[in-house]
Amino acid sequence: MLRGLYTAASGMITQQRRHDTVTQNIANINTPGYKQVESIERSFPEMLISLTDGDQGATNRNIGRLNTGVLAEESISMNVQGDVRQTNSLDDFALVSEINLADPATGQNIPFDASGKYVADNGTVTYRPQAFFAVTGKDGETGYTRDGNFQLNGAGNLLTSTGNQVLGANGNPVTLQGSMEDYNVDSRGVITARDTGGEVGRIGITVVTQPGQMSRSGDGLFRIANANTAGARALEAGDNVELRQGYLEGSTVDAAASMVDLTAAMRAYEANQKVVQFYDKSLEKTVNEIGRV
Repeated sequence: MLRGLYTAASGMITQQRRHDTVTQNIANINTPGYKQVESIERSFPEMLISLTDGDQGATNRNIGRLNTGVLAEESISMNVQGDVRQTNSLDDFALVSEINLADPATGQNIPFDASGKYVADNGTVTYRPQAFFAVTGKDGETGYTRDGNFQLNGAGNLLTSTGNQVLGANGNPVTLQGSMEDYNVDSRGVITARDTGGEVGRIGITVVTQPGQMSRSGDGLFRIANANTAGARALEAGDNVELRQGYLEGSTVDAAASMVDLTAAMRAYEANQKVVQFYDKSLEKTVNEIGRV
């Protein structure tokens, strides 16, 4: 009997984590560059249940397989292109990344799905490369973001909306004098002075060929544990990436789908909760009534 109690309890925990993931998405529905998070669920290994009378040499009779519960295995960011809207603010920047990869077997572009991945016939998973702004996190480590809501402070440092320094193509913080009205930024991140036309810097754009290897670290930033595994590299001439000044990339959260997922998580949680209550009443009856006999 307790086996079913544990199974229902694991379902409640999983649905609670799923609920937390969806509420996080809804809370960031207006956050520039935010990537929707999907909760991946996986079942525990099944058990083969057998019936035996306990006699020596007795033949067991197989009843069937029993699932032993479910768990929220991980949360994966959907690294796909968000809608780009014009803000007319020279401090705002958006990345439009449509990098294609050729299939070695056919030579044709890999047909990525809506989540930015492709699963081959042999099970190999390939993610679409994505471009990110490189910034310095609060701990001094390099982080990556798609939130281009920048601002130039009094010291001439180009900062993100959360106060992180934006890095240039040379790996150093971008430092400018005056305001962004004094500069033009082209589609590859090259910063030029409006009065002279001379190049004064370049916004750092990093391409990550395996964005599934990135992890969230707060403040809208992603971290890379191993740059070689994630395939992090500088922007190259052949990359189909465009930087747009005066634009912001919106969140990729689907509000309607999130509300459906939220309701489904609540209903599934309640269903598992009723199972736990049933087992609780059954155990109570066993102890208080059957135990007296």
